[in-house]
Amino acid sequence: MKTFTTIEEAFGWFLDNVYKNLPAEEKKGELTNAWRNYTHKLGISPKKMAAILERYGFEVKLLVTYKK
Repeated sequence: MKTFTTIEEAFGWFLDNVYKNLPAEEKKGELTNAWRNYTHKLGISPKKMAAILERYGFEVKLLVTYKK
């Protein structure tokens, strides 16, 4: 089990450890665009990153804590 503090950190890990090992056919289209947008800092929304991560077995939760 691996835990991340931000969606960006999780997505970066996904690209380095999962995406690069996917078959070439699976990397086409949306995943390639997401990789390019993230890697070249062209902009990818947290919602899009979360959707991709969830498709590959990640559980994405938002935790917000307010402490007075």
